[in-house]
Amino acid sequence: MNELRLTLENFNPVVLWGPNNEYFEIIKRQFPKIKIVARGNEVKVLGDESELAGFRSRFEEILTHVDKYQSLSSNDLERILGAKTFENGDGADTNTEKSSTGGGEALVFGPNGIVVKARTANQRRMVESINKSDILFAIGPAGTGKTYTAVALAVRALKNKEIKRIILTRPAVEAGENLGFLPGDLKEKVDPYLRPLYDALDDMIPAEKLKAYLENRTIEIAPLAFMRGRTLDNCFVILDEAQNATDMQLKMFLTRMGPSAKFIVTGDVTQVDLPKKQMSGLYTALRILTDIKGIDIIYLTGEDVVRHKLVKRILEAYGDIQ
Repeated sequence: MNELRLTLENFNPVVLWGPNNEYFEIIKRQFPKIKIVARGNEVKVLGDESELAGFRSRFEEILTHVDKYQSLSSNDLERILGAKTFENGDGADTNTEKSSTGGGEALVFGPNGIVVKARTANQRRMVESINKSDILFAIGPAGTGKTYTAVALAVRALKNKEIKRIILTRPAVEAGENLGFLPGDLKEKVDPYLRPLYDALDDMIPAEKLKAYLENRTIEIAPLAFMRGRTLDNCFVILDEAQNATDMQLKMFLTRMGPSAKFIVTGDVTQVDLPKKQMSGLYTALRILTDIKGIDIIYLTGEDVVRHKLVKRILEAYGDIQ
């Protein structure tokens, strides 16, 4: 039995070990063949030499991250240690869309050490597709990361100076509810419909920089109706929740495309919120645009679900996954 002793200097134990030692327990579960004891600023580890070497390498990565960002999250641990770390006793997988241990290079390095990657085969296909196609349809049920991956691709393109602007849009359709009159100015009225897009951006761009981008319209978030009459060029445009667009709206949107633009259309054909007698324009688009060169269509499935493992089971119960 070999012993490894490490002295931690200038590390806040609450940040390193997590609330109620949550991160410490995660680290212990990742290395079941060794014994880890932490007292004060001392860490003592007992085990075989090869196991100790593996632990030291990973633990030093954790320390480097904490020293650089002065923070640590379960997402960070997932990236450094491996996804299996986050399976709890009842088999629920607490992985989120925000980080990945594999599946290709990082798309975006966000604030607080968040690393955004394509985590599944179809998400990686989205990355490959947008490099060679100018219009991409990403179709799939809730939780498959289609919108999150699309936003990451747009942010990457902006950071790499491949485009000058990002435009994110959605149809302003209520999801099976009548919300009635919404108070406030126009922005305050439409922002609730666009909140998921803001949430994704929050993970990928520091708050102050995102605020500046929104103010100078480097990033624009607007309802689909606001796209009429415009030519969208030298930008990355994402239409989210496209199943709630009509035939005419989708035609209007797709024909806004300028010579140097990339378009991604995301949607879930199982969750159409249009009035019962009104057909989704996404069905038509997927039927008539299939064979056009430069347009790619990717169908994500339950295997791409990257939210809580129960999301996949819920989709199966509702029959969205064949």
